Amino acid sequence: MKASTDGALGGRVSLGRATLSTRLIFLVSGIGMSAWAPMVPYAKSRLGLDDAQLGLILLVFGGGSMASMPFVGWLSHRYGNRRVIVASGLLLCLALPALALAPSAIALTAALAYFGVMLGVVDVAMNAHAVEVEKLDGRVLMSGFHGLFSVGGLTGAAVMSALLATGLSLAWCATAVAALLAALVFFLRDGLLPGGGEAEGHAAFGMPRGLVLLLGLLCFVSFMAEGSMLDWSAVFLRDFRGFAASSAGVGYACFSIAMALGRLAGDRLVQRVGTVWTVRAGAAIAAAGFALVSMVPWAPAALLGFVLVGIGASNIVPVMFSAAGRLPGTSPAVALATVTMLGYVGLLSGPALIGFLSKISSLPVAMAVVAGLLVVVSASARIVRR
Repeated sequence: MKASTDGALGGRVSLGRATLSTRLIFLVSGIGMSAWAPMVPYAKSRLGLDDAQLGLILLVFGGGSMASMPFVGWLSHRYGNRRVIVASGLLLCLALPALALAPSAIALTAALAYFGVMLGVVDVAMNAHAVEVEKLDGRVLMSGFHGLFSVGGLTGAAVMSALLATGLSLAWCATAVAALLAALVFFLRDGLLPGGGEAEGHAAFGMPRGLVLLLGLLCFVSFMAEGSMLDWSAVFLRDFRGFAASSAGVGYACFSIAMALGRLAGDRLVQRVGTVWTVRAGAAIAAAGFALVSMVPWAPAALLGFVLVGIGASNIVPVMFSAAGRLPGTSPAVALATVTMLGYVGLLSGPALIGFLSKISSLPVAMAVVAGLLVVVSASARIVRR
């Protein structure tokens, strides 16, 4: 089957090489995104920003990503996923030195908006390309691709932190990471599939409806759960489980590692139990994790809960992205742009919603509400049937 598939690719790119290149593009994207995290305190100090000012500026990052996503379907339809991935990947690398050198709050805002736009384009195009590779291969691959993104997220922050620890300036560190990522993107370009993977009759634009919107809403909940871990896990451990501020970040570390491991093993899991049960059981496990965190007043139980959330949520989004790319009569890039955009809305607005709920009740109650929403995702798992 593989030989015939390689023939269908015209002999230009072997399927094995395309799969490897796709994995590495996900890794590069994760590194590029997370390399910004260690730079945030430097930007805040250099520009004299308070927490409120920094928070407003950081919103531009997510806003830029969401603003670019509706247009990626058209770009991929016209130019192909490979060209879009390579062009936006190389342009993304320019953002890191710009973020390090921004001389004012306005310049930082502009650099973050540009960074967000390029990341949004890369995100949708690489997922559309991943769907194309998965279809040609005939195996489940999406969780493994997203697992490499998670590994990249851990790697990027660690590499940037290590470079900064050597005493090099922020600008030199950011430039070094950007140069490395640009070299990787350039090296990988010939391993990506040349076409856009768009079947005839697919529209480059169109109002999303039906199953696309439902998948997007379920992704909204899943991304909301992930965002709550990022923004509220440390606060929860400090304020409700007695952790010191210096060690409260261990909760997010438990969640991140569990999610990365869950995604790396996810393809085998989906092959064994199927897409529906992967989402159904995964959302139920994540809901149980949130329930354990919110209802059991014991510190080790909270850490176990964060691990369960990471394991349970790890394969929900990859399976849903794959399902969006398979919807009949819909361009994979357009469907993925819609689903990804709604997911980002959950990632950005979810933590704020949790903050509002905690203000009118308490943070444990807000965590319990997220558990209830994940139960809804579990009950809706049939939508991802292959």
